[in-house]
Amino acid sequence: METKYGFTKMTAEEFAVWISNQRVARTILNVQQHHTWVPNYSHCNDRNHFDRQQAMKNHHVGVNGWADIGQHFSVFPDGSILTGRSLERVPACITGHNAHSICLEHVGNFDKDCDTMTEAQQEAIIKMTAAICRKFNLPVNTNTILYHHWFELGTGHRNNGSRNNKSCPGTAFFGGNKVEDCETGFLPLVRRELGDFDVVKTKNPYINYVIVTASRLNVRTQPSGRSALARDRGSIELGAILRVYGKTDGWLKISNSQEHWVSARFTRDVKRATVNASVLRVRSGPGTKFSVEGNLPRGEEVFIMEEHNGWCKIGFEEKWLSSDFLDFH
Repeated sequence: METKYGFTKMTAEEFAVWISNQRVARTILNVQQHHTWVPNYSHCNDRNHFDRQQAMKNHHVGVNGWADIGQHFSVFPDGSILTGRSLERVPACITGHNAHSICLEHVGNFDKDCDTMTEAQQEAIIKMTAAICRKFNLPVNTNTILYHHWFELGTGHRNNGSRNNKSCPGTAFFGGNKVEDCETGFLPLVRRELGDFDVVKTKNPYINYVIVTASRLNVRTQPSGRSALARDRGSIELGAILRVYGKTDGWLKISNSQEHWVSARFTRDVKRATVNASVLRVRSGPGTKFSVEGNLPRGEEVFIMEEHNGWCKIGFEEKWLSSDFLDFH
């Protein structure tokens, strides 16, 4: 591994070990697949990984006005993987769908008749996607592995590429950018890489979920505001969903293996649920009289902040779902 400009470069094999050792408080439900379009292969060589990554960060911060580089990881043509923004921070990648995501940017333009993806980059993308699924116990399907193309550019509504969508991660990305292309050309490769791995179905040891309501929430080594900050885990951002493994005197234990605690004062209980309808409409209020703001597919997982007369609010925005079409965990 090599570090420069605050980024770490590693191989796919090194990444698998590295990600398995990371402690991430934020609940991860999906992995986003993107291509950079620019920079593309013409901008890359075997020596300028860090310069390209720094240039992307400069653009995201200086031009887009973001606080950091948008993606968590970038995968280069030679198969090298570079870290980006902290895993505790939501990415800036798909409108309305970043809260529980890890964002992968694959350096190149993978639209038809543009860059032809190298075997090294293909292998790295497959291996790192599989490693993330293993780390966060994610099933391999099209609700957990997402292409940017499936979401309308302006609103973030999932329409599976039917209108006003980017081509990202490319019309030639592992055979295409449609849902069926993912199911036939990409997911089988990830499953093969995972081998015998399957989502753990044993009873979870955590008590419940909470959402962070402070702009930044410190993680401490004991349930006290006077205790030291955890050295191997940074502060947690607004909107992050945390698993709670223990409670005492207004403090929540957020790790099953470490003494990592946060103040309950800056959190709020939420419920986890799964959509059981083929398509579930998202409305702007708790009732059918409110406008439709989008749709969620069967199997999509959500966190419920508020319930009102058979309707459930997801997140901080005015987005509501009928509880009749949700299975609660």
